This record gives sequence, C-alpha cells and structure tokens, in this order.
Amino acid sequence: MLELNGIDKSFGGVHAVRNVSLTLAAGEVRGLIGPNGAGKSTLVNLISGLLVPTAGTITLEGQPITRQSAHERARKGIARTFQNLRVFPSLTVEQNIDVARYAGRGAPLPEAAIDEFGLRRKLTQRANALSYGDQRRLEIVRGLALRPKVLMLDEPAAGMNEEETEALGRALTWVQREAECALFVIDHDLKFIMNLCERITVLDMGAIIAEGTPEEVTKNPKVVTAYLGEDAGTDA
Repeated sequence: MLELNGIDKSFGGVHAVRNVSLTLAAGEVRGLIGPNGAGKSTLVNLISGLLVPTAGTITLEGQPITRQSAHERARKGIARTFQNLRVFPSLTVEQNIDVARYAGRGAPLPEAAIDEFGLRRKLTQRANALSYGDQRRLEIVRGLALRPKVLMLDEPAAGMNEEETEALGRALTWVQREAECALFVIDHDLKFIMNLCERITVLDMGAIIAEGTPEEVTKNPKVVTAYLGEDAGTDA
C-alpha cells in the first residue's frame, strides 16, 4: 500500500537516509527502531512530505506522491504525530479534533476513538491545560480524525509511565482492529514496540540493517551491535 523505493536524503555532506526501500501493507503495524541519530524521524518526515528525498520514490496505493506537499499527502491518507508535541494549545480538545475532521477524507472519526484514548470527559478543556500524556493521546486522535490509510507515530510513548504506556498499547491495538489504517511507529521503548508491532524495521546510520518479526529482530547480531551502549533520547 505504502511503498518506498531507494529513498536517499542528504543535508550538505551528511547522508541521513541511505537507499531505504520498504513496503507497508494495509492494516499492518510496523515498528521503526534504531540508535540515536539513525535517521528515523528524517524518514518519517520524508514520508509525510515535510522533506523531499534527494533520490528515490514514494507511492501510496500505486500512485506517486514523492513530490506532493504535506497537506496533499494528508488528504490522500497519510497522517502523523510528532516527536515534539504539536497540538493547537489555545483550542479545546474537541476543536483540535474538529480541525482534522474538516481536513480529512470525508469519513467520520469513530466516536469510540475518543473513549479509547480517555478524552471523552476532556473535550471542553483547552489543549494546553491537559497533562503531557493526554496531549500525546490527543495528537493521536487528531491524526485518526483525518481517517488516514497510514498513521505514523513518532515517539508516542515518550514521557509516559509504565501504566500509561500499557494503556496506549491497548488503544493502538484497538486502532489496528477498528480504524482500518496501517500504523508506522517509532519508539525507544523496546518492550512497547515488541508487544505492539507485527514487524520491525531497524535503521542504523540511515540504512536498513534488519527487518522481521520482533523475535527475529532481537536475535539479529547487527541489531545487537547497533544498540550497544545506546541510551534513549532524541533522534536525528
């Protein structure tokens, strides 16, 4: 459904993404992991249209989107959240969701999504009055309100405690089952990723070094080596 072929991205002399090719199937839950600076967020920015690749192509359902703008891709079904929160702080929870509803592909957001992410009683609150975890959840629901074919989540569990992370995992499992969209998830919490995702892609220095099931990836010597001495933190 979403296909990347030979994607490269350079910033001056820095080669951030190197010849990345992958296919994300409809309804798939795919994890994207790698050490700090591996190029994970850069790759998501290339898919969402915030960056244009130096080389390679991106297609959605067989249609080329490589040169389309971010808003054109959003209308065609690619939604995302950000590593650094980007809710509309002065709008209420409901207004944040409505912005995406109006910009979406026409189908209404399943009302159950608001309940699944624990926002029903907070619809009239301003976004900047929410806890950090609730703002994270709001950003995901706002993405779902676009009725995307692909929802990319950049560090969705960042800053959450273990109980909140487990609840987020359950809500995202509901998304896979009910919202009819593929999920592409970056996170440094390997337990969260391994429990949530069917398949995992591993980046190191901008290139894919491994792909497979969680069990296959954790046993891959290249993955073990890439993570030696790496601490959780921000991505390039």
